[in-house]
Amino acid sequence: MPDTATPHPRFTHLISDCDGVLIDSEAVALQALLSLLAPRLPHLPEGKTLQGLIEPRLGLRLTPLMHDIYSELGLPQLPDDEVHAIGHAVDVACDTQLRAVPGVAQALAAIPLPKAVASNSVSARVLSALQRTGMAPLFDERVFTPDLVGHAKPHPGLYLAAAAAFGVPPAQCLVLEDSVTGVTAAAAAGMTVLGFIGGGHIAPGQEARLKAAGAFAVFNDMDKLPALVAALLESATV
Repeated sequence: MPDTATPHPRFTHLISDCDGVLIDSEAVALQALLSLLAPRLPHLPEGKTLQGLIEPRLGLRLTPLMHDIYSELGLPQLPDDEVHAIGHAVDVACDTQLRAVPGVAQALAAIPLPKAVASNSVSARVLSALQRTGMAPLFDERVFTPDLVGHAKPHPGLYLAAAAAFGVPPAQCLVLEDSVTGVTAAAAAGMTVLGFIGGGHIAPGQEARLKAAGAFAVFNDMDKLPALVAALLESATV
């Protein structure tokens, strides 16, 4: 964990990513993408694996994720309708296997800050996931997504919109993120980011990648989150 001696002052609000932080869906999405792309990419260059191509890009929306992979491989891009079909299949898998990250509801309930969600998913899916897992009351429908805001991570727009809706400067917001894409967005918005590496999809080296992207601290168990936030709040009042 990095030095926590000089955090931003007066944290008053908390904003969380959804997939991989609230909902343990990124591992499901990874497995779905592996099965869907394996027949489409049967012969990869030496030294490359499908999992190695997908994992660093988890957190991106599907279209840029697919575009980046096919560009890296020097292959023609898939037609839009095929990308849409892949996205639909991934969404079905995630919805069918919906589950909360262990301990996250209890951890968030123990943190006395107003909360919002900033996700690259669509608003209807995020709201449904929160309702089905019993976490909706924690956020009071404060959900910010590209279909509502007009920007997707790594653009900071989702996080800036959440801070604006709260009526506070971005520096007063703590953020929970699990991906480089999300950490990049929140850091660009001027927020302090806590990186979560306890999800089922986390690859080796993710802690270092999140810190390099701008995460202030990294933790691997939701049971540790309330104490981590409490320490930051106490430091900010000194």
